[in-house]
Amino acid sequence: MTIEQKVPVTILTGFLGSGKTTLLNRILSEEHGKRIAVIENEYGEVGIDQGLVINADEEVFEMSNGCICCTVRGDLIRVLGNLMKRRDKFDYVLVETTGLADPGPVAQTFFMDDEIRNEFSLDGIVTLVDAVHIDQQLGRSDESSEQVAFADVLVLNKTDLVSDESLDILESRLRDMNRMARVVRSKQAEVSIDTVLNLSAFDLDQVLKRRPTFLEPEYPFEWTGVFSLEKGRYELSLEEGPDPTMSLVVLEDQGIDEAALNAGAESCVRLYADSAKLLHPGSTVPIEKHVSLQLQSNGRKSFFLELDNPTHIGLFTQHTAEEFDIKVSRVDTLITTTESDGKNDALVQPETERTWVAEHEHDDEVGSIAIERIGDVDPEKLNKWLSRLLSEKGVDIFRTKGFISYAGESRRMVFQGVHMLFTAQPDKEWGNEPRHNQLVFIGRNLDEKEMCREFDKCLV
Repeated sequence: MTIEQKVPVTILTGFLGSGKTTLLNRILSEEHGKRIAVIENEYGEVGIDQGLVINADEEVFEMSNGCICCTVRGDLIRVLGNLMKRRDKFDYVLVETTGLADPGPVAQTFFMDDEIRNEFSLDGIVTLVDAVHIDQQLGRSDESSEQVAFADVLVLNKTDLVSDESLDILESRLRDMNRMARVVRSKQAEVSIDTVLNLSAFDLDQVLKRRPTFLEPEYPFEWTGVFSLEKGRYELSLEEGPDPTMSLVVLEDQGIDEAALNAGAESCVRLYADSAKLLHPGSTVPIEKHVSLQLQSNGRKSFFLELDNPTHIGLFTQHTAEEFDIKVSRVDTLITTTESDGKNDALVQPETERTWVAEHEHDDEVGSIAIERIGDVDPEKLNKWLSRLLSEKGVDIFRTKGFISYAGESRRMVFQGVHMLFTAQPDKEWGNEPRHNQLVFIGRNLDEKEMCREFDKCLV
């Protein structure tokens, strides 16, 4: 398929609160004649932005699975695959990433997966920059620096809240970080459509110069062990490790050479994008399914594999074998430990092992809290609580967003906040929809129980 026949894709990124949803709404509401499919990725358990995006004819698909950098390729491949089944419904794709995302793995998807590369072309990466908070964000977040570095277009937003002198200094800093990007200034994300669509701007060669490892994949698993197993029943046992659960995918007929390991890893990327089924000790592990092993109880835990034929089994595990002392043993062999050599006769050693080293480390202190409650809220109590919370924790609260049901108000109130700044604007009528509240906080070292308890005090 030629580049003219492929579906162009724009990645819309930017740190939390920079104005991505505002820009998305502008794109969807303008008369540009394009049929746009929107893919949103939300950080946290509750996706709010789809509720904040205005009604439009465009299709909106939402991914909501925590860490975008590790699972995004499988998740995005799945969503794009579903889109292609409705190819006649759209002619452009917009991918809006979570504000906590490095856009690199998102962009990788359009070069590393053959099916996606044949159907889609990456048109450009547009990064929104919050002129008020970017200095603080660049100092505390690697992701915000990566968002600037990867951009083909930098939209310097909220310029009306910053002096001209400060804007000039900031723009100079951004150009030092990325001399290839075009810089556009805006208020409330007011930019022309031509600024963000049909750019033909993404240059793989330039990206490889900035990041030579760009085409080296990142995986949501850290270890692979390949075991040659006969027909029969096997025990997969684990000791206590650093986490109470561990994700796992088991592949059959897994080869042991480099090409086979890489092919297996790519298959697992898609499987890891599926929701994991929780398995308790004593359960049988299914083949080619994403599972999460429950490991909270004390002592060694046992799970089982049932094989109808001889095969090579590949274990693709979230953590390394050493962290959980992972062992595979044949059950229907007499398990004895000889006094002379101390070896377990039924223990099966892997034919080969591979550790997949991630390029990045996650900030475990950063997380999201989603508060969902039915009913109405007392506006005065809510404002007092939010004012107190943001004055005390505002530096660590990157983003506040959601909608609230005010008592006595027929319309829902949309909340948007960045650090200590937040606004509440009336939105659509509740009508026959049950009145409820959804509020998401994204930040560092947030106390979920305390915040939920304080919010509950604001309910009528």
